[in-house]
Amino acid sequence: MGKEPLTDQEIASHLAGVPGWTRDGNEITCSFGIRYHGGVAMIVHVADVERLIGHHADIDLRWDHVRFGITTQDTGHRLTAADFDLAARIDQIAAAHGAEVFDACPRT
Repeated sequence: MGKEPLTDQEIASHLAGVPGWTRDGNEITCSFGIRYHGGVAMIVHVADVERLIGHHADIDLRWDHVRFGITTQDTGHRLTAADFDLAARIDQIAAAHGAEVFDACPRT
């Protein structure tokens, strides 16, 4: 997967393909609601895939959700197509573990 930095327009286009993910500066983030032990299992599954593809997310495990943050460090923490590929893979893994996009602060 390409590791060339994306333009803002390309980033917006890629975000449309990964619902629930948002841009936060130079990373994309998403949280998934899942109980603690289920979150641990999901993280192990994600880590196995990350090892195989050579690209890793920052992961934050809480009692009721897991937050992923993705950026490409090799490009000075700029977003690349590899980040969106990993996000899509995480989405598939989350679904397999019964996790859903988590919004701790619902917007009205």
